[in-house]
Amino acid sequence: MLDLSLTLGELAERTGARLQGEPGLRIEGVCTLQHGRPDCISFLSNPSYRKYLAGTRAGAVILAPEDAADCPVPVLISERPYVTYARVAALLSTEPSPEPGVHPSAVIGDGCEIDASASIGPLTVVEDGVRIGARVRIGPGCVLGRGCRIGDDSRLVARVTLCHGVQLGRRCLVHPGAVIGSDGFGIADDGGHWVKVPQLGGVRIGDDVEIGANTTIDRGALEDTVIEEGVKLDNQIQVAHNVHIGAHTAIAGCVGISGSARIGSHCMLAGGVGVVGHLEIADHVVVTGMSMVTKSITEPGVYSSGLAAMPNEQWNKVFVRLRRLDEMARRLRKLEKKLSDEQ
Repeated sequence: MLDLSLTLGELAERTGARLQGEPGLRIEGVCTLQHGRPDCISFLSNPSYRKYLAGTRAGAVILAPEDAADCPVPVLISERPYVTYARVAALLSTEPSPEPGVHPSAVIGDGCEIDASASIGPLTVVEDGVRIGARVRIGPGCVLGRGCRIGDDSRLVARVTLCHGVQLGRRCLVHPGAVIGSDGFGIADDGGHWVKVPQLGGVRIGDDVEIGANTTIDRGALEDTVIEEGVKLDNQIQVAHNVHIGAHTAIAGCVGISGSARIGSHCMLAGGVGVVGHLEIADHVVVTGMSMVTKSITEPGVYSSGLAAMPNEQWNKVFVRLRRLDEMARRLRKLEKKLSDEQ
């Protein structure tokens, strides 16, 4: 990473935070509260880390207004400290951009349109008819299938595969190992033998989408799989054919979304969530970790299922009771009926 140096006053101006302290203090990087350095800036957003604030050695701290009085060093005051930290970190660290052009080891097909400002890395394969926009960065070992479209300022880090006809928007970031546009899991049962159903749709991805390492997004069976603008996908997520994910939804690692599910905008799915196919999730829904969504969710809110981890001895007792739940329910109904009859 290439470190940049900015004064605290410059950081305040560029992030909209309120400065309390010396504006000329020069900041060269970011750090944690407990392992701070005088030339770095830290942040406090999680109350669990407040115990480190008084003794921090950071040069400055980003925090909420109610915490400012207890900070021994200069502060940037923000109503949303973590968001301000993200913007500060982006200002203080950046990766050098590769030189525009096509690496000699890359293979370029016929009829491609590659903007002169784009960079194509070593051992990348670009098949026929691909269009690559301005300032796009394609890292080493990527494969871009026939007819793909990549919007301006997008980046494929390394070993990313876009199968034929995939459309990627502007300012997208795709991490190593992601596969977009592979066949969906379409098979038909022919008397005990599986017949493959051709997957004839594509994948359309909007602007400002981030796709994590080794995440897979299948192409549609007939119509396209759609990921709307601003969606953030973590690592190792499976998005099946014809799924539609609404704008600015965030999905954590190891989530599995079955075919033709439709997820609304501004949703959050925590790690390990499973979503059954052909259902809908409304806008502004949060599904907590390891939950299984088996029917449509029509109202905004927080939804959970499953059991949290507990000591094994306690779990064994709970499991025994769970196995007897039907029996207990039948006995309860008999008792209720008996009491009702006696009255």
